[in-house]
Amino acid sequence: MAKMQKKSLNPRVETHPFDKGKVELANLSDVTIGKATLEPGRSWEKCVKPVVKINSRQPPYTQYIISGRIRVRMDAGEEELVLALSV
Repeated sequence: MAKMQKKSLNPRVETHPFDKGKVELANLSDVTIGKATLEPGRSWEKCVKPVVKINSRQPPYTQYIISGRIRVRMDAGEEELVLALSV
């Protein structure tokens, strides 16, 4: 059975900046957790793809949005406004 683990995101283990945002990562055993800060107007195509050099974010991953809204476009072209909230 897995044990409870505690890990602070301060200081971050890794920070990956890109145009109009950044991702901060920390590792818990075999799981990576992260905090993304995205500015208005950020898009995968224009801001992230040139850095990571892949066409889209590949699963598996789970995201939890604290504040704001995000629009997701699948590889097949479907687009959806995922969430708009503020905590």
